[in-house]
Amino acid sequence: ICNQKYNIITFVPGVLYNQFKFFLNLYFLIMACSQFIPSLKIGFLYTYWAPLGFVLSVTLIREAYDEWKRYHRDKEINSTRYKKVQSDGSSRYIASSQIKVSDVLIIEKDQRVPADLILLKSSEKNGTCFIRTDQLDGETDWKLKLAVPSTQSMDNHAAVVNCGAHVYADKPHNDIHSFIGSFTMVCRPGVIEESLSIENALWANTVVASGTAVGLVVYTGKHTRTHMNTSNPSTKIGMVDKEINFLTKILFTAVMVLSFALIAIKGFDGPWYRYMFRFVILFSYIIPISLRVNLDMGKAVYSWFIQKDASIPGTTVRCSTIPEELGRIDYVLSDKTGTLTQNEMIFKRLHIGTVAYGVDTMDEISNHLRQFYSAPKEELVDLNSTPSRNKKVKATPKIRKSSHTKTVEAVKALAICHNVTPVYECDSDSSPQLESKVYQASSPDEIALVKWTELVGLTLYKRDLNSMQLMLPNQEVANYSMLQIFPFTSESKRMGIIVKEESSGEIIFYMKGADTVMAKIVEFNDWLSEECDNMAREGLRTLVVGKRILTQDVYYDFERRYLQAKLSLTDRALKVTAVIETLERDLELLCVTGVEDQLQIDVRPTLEMLGNAGIRVWMLTGDKLETAMCIAKSSCLVSRDQDIHVFEQVMSRTETHLELNAFRRRAPDTALIIRGSSLDICLQYYAIEFVELACQCPAVVVCRCSPTQKAQIVTLLRNHTGKRICAVGDGGNDVSMIQAADCGLGIVGKEGKQASLAADFSVTQFCHIGPLLMVHGRNSYKRSASLSQFIIHRGLIISVMQAVFSSIFYFSSVPLYQGYLMVGYTTIFTMFPVFSLVLDQDVSPSVALRFPELYHELHKGRSLSLKTFLLWVLISVYQGGAIMYGALLLFDTEFIHAVSISFTSLIFTELLMVALTIRTWHWLMLACEGISLAIYFAALAVLKEYFGWSKLTYSTDPAFLVSVDYVWRVVVITSISCLPLAIIKYLKKRLSPPMYSKLDE
Repeated sequence: ICNQKYNIITFVPGVLYNQFKFFLNLYFLIMACSQFIPSLKIGFLYTYWAPLGFVLSVTLIREAYDEWKRYHRDKEINSTRYKKVQSDGSSRYIASSQIKVSDVLIIEKDQRVPADLILLKSSEKNGTCFIRTDQLDGETDWKLKLAVPSTQSMDNHAAVVNCGAHVYADKPHNDIHSFIGSFTMVCRPGVIEESLSIENALWANTVVASGTAVGLVVYTGKHTRTHMNTSNPSTKIGMVDKEINFLTKILFTAVMVLSFALIAIKGFDGPWYRYMFRFVILFSYIIPISLRVNLDMGKAVYSWFIQKDASIPGTTVRCSTIPEELGRIDYVLSDKTGTLTQNEMIFKRLHIGTVAYGVDTMDEISNHLRQFYSAPKEELVDLNSTPSRNKKVKATPKIRKSSHTKTVEAVKALAICHNVTPVYECDSDSSPQLESKVYQASSPDEIALVKWTELVGLTLYKRDLNSMQLMLPNQEVANYSMLQIFPFTSESKRMGIIVKEESSGEIIFYMKGADTVMAKIVEFNDWLSEECDNMAREGLRTLVVGKRILTQDVYYDFERRYLQAKLSLTDRALKVTAVIETLERDLELLCVTGVEDQLQIDVRPTLEMLGNAGIRVWMLTGDKLETAMCIAKSSCLVSRDQDIHVFEQVMSRTETHLELNAFRRRAPDTALIIRGSSLDICLQYYAIEFVELACQCPAVVVCRCSPTQKAQIVTLLRNHTGKRICAVGDGGNDVSMIQAADCGLGIVGKEGKQASLAADFSVTQFCHIGPLLMVHGRNSYKRSASLSQFIIHRGLIISVMQAVFSSIFYFSSVPLYQGYLMVGYTTIFTMFPVFSLVLDQDVSPSVALRFPELYHELHKGRSLSLKTFLLWVLISVYQGGAIMYGALLLFDTEFIHAVSISFTSLIFTELLMVALTIRTWHWLMLACEGISLAIYFAALAVLKEYFGWSKLTYSTDPAFLVSVDYVWRVVVITSISCLPLAIIKYLKKRLSPPMYSKLDE
């Protein structure tokens, strides 16, 4: 049946190094290895190997921790135990990773299906089984599945396993809505062969919602429908890492150019290439190895801030390498069911033409029903009597019905016209307990309607394949025979049922559907269109209900033609539709219902916040067009006064071209709604044109969208626009989209944790996206930009000082400072204040949420750009030159004084520059500054020989470090290097203040 033998989720390790890490570590590895060559050795080995080892250790530990967590998550899923039926009928538990093709499994209620199965037997007598497909198509609706009739009739599991049958299944593919197979069993009367379709298949990751199912495994592992609708995850690299990688290449080029320039000025005498390589080693601090460590540790701090934020409880960071990506999002692609909505339908409105009932007036309907069904039976017969009861009908004028009667008929129609089945936990044929009842249906809309009819007094009591029972307000039971059912389809947009009332023999045809379709079927009226528009503006999902009473002659004639059409071998679907349409004429309009799909908490303000932040939101859903449009309006994704262009279904290139032209005439101020099938055709012929037009729209909704299509849209949008894409979802069908996006957000909800586990960030509610992006994303990006540029500045300034030192002293490749001083400079002397920049913020979280326009500023990427980089280069050149030349001018008579003066001025300059860079002080920042100063003064006292030692003169002067001359020289040089920058910053803040400084707390 398939080549994959075992059912196992494979562990996919992440890539340890991205391009920046690999380039940086390789460069310093070469520098460290060069120190084993005596002619190239500069300083001590520990000055190179210690930082490199520390960087690699931190990187390895952090990456290994992330991989360890992924491994244990996969192991937990692979270890889930399921019942396997043995040949003797007994069962034993096996791990999901041990499941093989041809195994027969027992799936209990509320248990997730581990592989693709064929339903052989159900605990329900009629062989039915309801499943939830939340992880497959993102919908929590319950779908009906049918067992193979031959095995359903068998008495026990042993008979099923030993029946000697074999199953044919088509080759694995990713279409979750189709399956072709056959079931063949050899028995004494002969060979029994039955066709298998999608109604007999239980796909992996669906949930058995009722009873117990016995299934045959046909696809496992990578051949399951779920796996084939997912894409291979790729290692995500943040935009900041890419930008720093580009700057690192510039710095590397600068090292080579500077080294070559000094050699060229000195002259190519002797082993010049050896001297050049020594210069490369000396200037290697231009590319700071501590940058990788500080950025990784900063990301860990950002992740900790996110997880500890009380305003977004339950948020989990699963990928700690890209928290700053949250500050650069341009597009948010969101699922609908379970993400924007709670998938909980609530009945809100009933309109019967003359009277409208709302939430506050539902008790009036209950009173009408109690009065109607408590009346004497003779009176009930008079109220229900119609001329159509008799076979021979005489023409009689229509009687105008009262609102009381209309209300009862409308509620009765809603209680009958559906495909809902009541299931009792403790089922008893004699008297089921109403308290243990659970409704099962393929649509939450229908469950909402049936629950509402139960609330007002008309309860769905029992239902099987052929009959239905209603519990009346007077506790009597009304029996109905279901003669025909016409299920809802996306093409017909309506659902119908023909029932026969057992007490009176009356045959009634009920139908409900979308107003656009039902308006042509019901009798003429002057209120339907207006009321449907009113409900739609309130964000309600509308259904129009009508009925037609059939005589026995009319029904028998219809039944004959309907069965004949169903047996037709050619154009069966068209003939069946044509026969049904003969009944769909002049139906009596009973009512219009309004059902609200409850939105997630604070969805509207969150979408408004994202819009004000310059983020465009696209909704990708597998639901039908009408539902998607309704949710888009109710969530304010599409404003009420905004035009909507519904992209018509297209089947060819010509139709696509014409529809694109029609859409082009309405863009760019029009919201777009398009079906997944039409989107495939557009992307096949006019991908670039379509994306260009869609990107101009304020909102885009893609309905009937498959999981693979969601991932394709993300990839296409990212490749075409070059923007950062964030995908939000809560079901297994959203995993591909989440993994394909630059930043994936998973919501823990009713559809399980598969999307949450696959995402980079896991949240519990959609409204948490606002603080996550506006506060944490913005702060993480700005902090990483400041931190990285400051660390580059820290390496540049000391390299400039080395270049000045070498050029003055005849271009010698002698290091300016001892090894201990160089290691201490980038670690204990300046590490804490520089790293404290991860606590800096320009505005408070409340201001960032109140003014999302501040986030829009980040899209330009001005916090970390080539312009800001060159500005820091100029600052480094100025300060390095000022410190070195100042020390050489003021070192008096001993060169060892220049070393101590310049190094102390360098440390003070770095600490003051941190203070000038900080926008909001935190007490830890002050502590870090104080600790660094204390450590440096302690080092001056303990390591006097290193601070007062010169390699050129091989002499020491520790006493100079405590003299007044040393102090005033350091103060003067530090002031020259920092004071002009402080004045320029103050003038800029006064004359051209940043946007955030104009906002009040």
